[in-house]
Amino acid sequence: MSAIPSEKLEPPRVGATLQALRQAQGLSLDELSRRAGVSKSMLSQIERNQANPTVAVVWRLANALRVELSELLGGERPAAPPIEVVAAHATPGLSSPDGLCRLRILGPIELAGQFEWYELTVQPGGALESAAHEPGSREHLSVLSGELEVTAGGSRHLVKAGETARYAVDGAHAIRNVGKKAATAMLAVLHA
Repeated sequence: MSAIPSEKLEPPRVGATLQALRQAQGLSLDELSRRAGVSKSMLSQIERNQANPTVAVVWRLANALRVELSELLGGERPAAPPIEVVAAHATPGLSSPDGLCRLRILGPIELAGQFEWYELTVQPGGALESAAHEPGSREHLSVLSGELEVTAGGSRHLVKAGETARYAVDGAHAIRNVGKKAATAMLAVLHA
């Protein structure tokens, strides 16, 4: 009896294929969730390879995407379109509990935890306060309008429109609007 290599014992990872198929069809996680009868959180976990779906879930996803099971389970990955456009309404966003800070998530999910970029809007008095990221991580904040105060590494600096601040985020850090009008910025996070 011959030994089976351990790599062959792993279930297929369908995350990247699922995401590519979903995006190629212009479907949001919400829409695919509705079509397939699979929760949005489960779809997100599958796309990030944090969960392996059951055969029943793969079958429902394949039917919802109108593809063969084999394509979803590791067949050829569909070619990415030459230009992929994400509609404004399909760009995910997060708001602070007080509603004074809004982040639009511009980067693709497959880069989360490596390289992320956001559009940040902070109303007067609003603050985006963050816990430490992994050692060696950095943020790059480019202010487009207004002014934002950055606190990191025990320092504080006011960043004006047209300026970019680059700073380590392996400690607690914050971005605050201490002005009297809304401020917008592009925020890039490079994880170590």
